Amino acid sequence: MQYKNRKNNAMLAGIGLDNDDGHKRLTKGDNFILVGGSEETHETMKETAIKFNEQLSRRGKHLEELSKDEFIDMMRNASEK
Repeated sequence: MQYKNRKNNAMLAGIGLDNDDGHKRLTKGDNFILVGGSEETHETMKETAIKFNEQLSRRGKHLEELSKDEFIDMMRNASEK
């Protein structure tokens, strides 16, 4: 996950606030970091981030290359069940 050669680094951050079971959840991946949440919420965030990265890969782009509209469109698609 080193991005030293790119000028503008971008990262998706997911923060879950509904954790009441005492577990500390942290997931890192290409272009994302997810923190907290219940087991269900954290899993949903993880699935969304993975689907988003799959779309990004299919488009042959890096996160920082997306326009605002592309980002919104891809996030909507990734978050659909």
